[in-house]
Amino acid sequence: MRRRLLIYAMAIAALPLIAAPAFSAGEGGGGGSDGGQTQCKKGAVWDKKQKKCVSPKQGMLDDDSIYDAGRALAMDGRYDEAIAVLSLAANKQDPRILNYLGYSHRHSGRITVGLGYYEEALRIDPNYTLVREYLGEAHLQIGDLAGAQEQLREIEKRTGKGSREYGMLSEQIDHFMRS
Repeated sequence: MRRRLLIYAMAIAALPLIAAPAFSAGEGGGGGSDGGQTQCKKGAVWDKKQKKCVSPKQGMLDDDSIYDAGRALAMDGRYDEAIAVLSLAANKQDPRILNYLGYSHRHSGRITVGLGYYEEALRIDPNYTLVREYLGEAHLQIGDLAGAQEQLREIEKRTGKGSREYGMLSEQIDHFMRS
């Protein structure tokens, strides 16, 4: 328990130190109105209103477009680009944005920073089970089986054992325990 509190404290302390980094190398960047199939060149995102790829700038895109583009970049493994795009959101307290900032930082090796974003998202919306799934995976990455199991129990309380999030985290925990 003390270890987990220390990790959370470090993660929360690190949040103000994170600035929007420059776009990294890569291609594509989905999120178009065609179900995420639109590919934009490096550093561009799909603008739903204009129905074209644009270079993102603070205040230029609505938060839904920023979320869609950031999520698509994160799912494509383009974490630094996702962080840069998600950091443009006007609503810095949107749990969806915080979730994918956490996801992108965690997958970039900045697990402690990712934990901080997940915790902030859950502070705002404790019922956001996708955040709980990702938080559980982060706990497994740092060897905290009890923390992952706690998130699994929280997901079960909210959605039961039949949800996608429960199944995914349960599978990750089983794999962790076999390793």
